[in-house]
Amino acid sequence: MLPEQVDALIAQGAIALDIRDREEHDAGHIEGSLNISRGKLEMNIEAKIENLETVILCYCNAVNRGALSANAIRNMGYKNAKYINGGLFGYRSFQKEGIK
Repeated sequence: MLPEQVDALIAQGAIALDIRDREEHDAGHIEGSLNISRGKLEMNIEAKIENLETVILCYCNAVNRGALSANAIRNMGYKNAKYINGGLFGYRSFQKEGIK
């Protein structure tokens, strides 16, 4: 999914899921995002997001971990798991462009 779609989806109830490590999340993240590190995702997501229909927007810094995470939780039954193309870097780039 494109970075410019993120804010509208969150406003409609989507969950931004930061799958980076806690230290990365603490250094900066999408406002209101849930943080579950990639290494603990499959063990912890069901306790944090129970509804398999929830739109989940996985992201890391760029693409790799976000894409892998979205695929992993889709395999667990989460029907609307997506990843933010470009991750946090892509999202921030779009935000800066939107300000101009």
